[in-house]
Amino acid sequence: MDLSQPSLPRIDGARLWSRLMSMAEIGARADGGVDRQALSAEDRAAMARLIGWGEAIGLSPSFDTAGNLFLTLPGTSGGAPVLIGSHLDSQPTGGRFDGVFGVLAAFEVLETLHDRGIVPPRPITLVAWMNEEGGRFAPGMMGSEVFSGHRSLAQVGAVTDAAGVSVASELERLAEAFPGVPRIAPGFPLHAYIEPHIEQADHLEREALVIGAVTGIQGKKTYEVTLSGREAHAGTEPMERRADAVQAFARVALAMQEAALQAGPDIRFTIGRVEVLPNAPSVVPATVRFRIDLRHPRNDVLDRTGLALEAAARAVAAPCAVEVRSMVDAPANTFSPALRRAILGSAAARGLPATDLLSAAGHDARHMAPLAPSAMIFIPCRGGLSHHPEEWAEPAHVAAGAQVLLDTCLHAASATRDKGDLS
Repeated sequence: MDLSQPSLPRIDGARLWSRLMSMAEIGARADGGVDRQALSAEDRAAMARLIGWGEAIGLSPSFDTAGNLFLTLPGTSGGAPVLIGSHLDSQPTGGRFDGVFGVLAAFEVLETLHDRGIVPPRPITLVAWMNEEGGRFAPGMMGSEVFSGHRSLAQVGAVTDAAGVSVASELERLAEAFPGVPRIAPGFPLHAYIEPHIEQADHLEREALVIGAVTGIQGKKTYEVTLSGREAHAGTEPMERRADAVQAFARVALAMQEAALQAGPDIRFTIGRVEVLPNAPSVVPATVRFRIDLRHPRNDVLDRTGLALEAAARAVAAPCAVEVRSMVDAPANTFSPALRRAILGSAAARGLPATDLLSAAGHDARHMAPLAPSAMIFIPCRGGLSHHPEEWAEPAHVAAGAQVLLDTCLHAASATRDKGDLS
C-alpha cells in the first residue's frame, strides 16, 4: 500500500484524547496518576469500558484463558489477523498513557475504519495484554508470555501478590465478571503485530521528533538474590560474631554496582524490592531478599555481566550465604525492517518528523517478534517521565501516533508475508 495516498483515512484525535481521559478516571489517584494494577477491580473496570465501546460499534470481544482481551474487526477474508494494541494495567503510581495509549490508539484505528465503512483485506484485532507491568504480580508481561508459549498458564497462575492472592484465582474472577464473553485458548497465528507506546525516555522530545520507529528491544535479565545470615539479639550479639544480612546487602549492592559499571555506558543495573527478615528493631537481620533488573542491547554483554554480578556478590557476602535465582532471561530482539520502513513512510507522508531508535524498556512486542513480523511506534512523553503520576503526552502526539498506526496497519494487512513484504 502506498502510504503517501491522500485517500488514507484520518483518525479522530479529539475522540481518542477523550477516551484516554475517560480511561484515566478508572484507578485515578489524587496526584493525577493512575493505580490500575493487573487483574484488580480497576483493571476489570477498564476492560469493561473498552468492551462496551467495542460492542457499540459491532466489534466482537473475546478473552483467552490467560486474561488477554481481544476485539476484532473482520476483514474481507479470514486468515491470521494483524494484531495491534498494548496493555491497560499500570504501576501502583503509574500515569495516564503507559500502555493504555497503545490500546486506545488501536481502538481508534478500528473505529475509524468502521466509521468509514472500510473493510481491511484481513482481520485486524486489538489486544489488551494481561499484566504487562508486573507491579502486582511479578514478573510482568505474563499475558504475552503465555500467548507466545514462553511460559505456561500453570506457571503464571501459581504466582501470588503481596497479599497471597494468586493469578489463577484472579483469572477465575475475571471469567466470572464477563460470563457472556467467549473464551479461547492462548495463542493463534498472526500476520503481523504492531504496538504503539510512549517512548518512556526523552530522545524524541530532545530531538523535536514526533514518531519513533523502534528497531528492537534491549535484552533484560531479572534475578532474585537471597542473602542468608543468622538472627540474633541486637543488644547481646557481639559485632564480630554477627552474620548480619543487611550489612552483607550493603557490601553486595556496592560490589554489584561496580561490576555492572565495567560493562560500559549502555548497561542498566537496578536493585529493587528489598525485603528484610525478620525486619524487627531489636533483631539482627537474618535474611535480605532483593531483585535485580539488568539490561543491555547486546546479549553477550548481558550474559557476561550477569555472571560478573553473581561473582561479585559471592566475593563480599561472607559470613552470609548467597543464592541467586534467575527469574527473567529475555534476549535482545529486532523488529521487522519492512514495518519500520512503513512507519517512517507514514510519518513522512503525514509531515511528522521521525527516526529509528532502540527501546530501552521492555514491552509485550518482545514476545511477538518470534511469532510474526512485529513493530513498535513510539511517541514522545514529557521529560521522558513514565511510571510516574506526572507522565504526560501531548494530544497532538497522541493523535500522530494513532494515525501512523492506522497507516501502517493497513499496509501490513495488504502485504503478503510469503513474498517478503513484511520482512
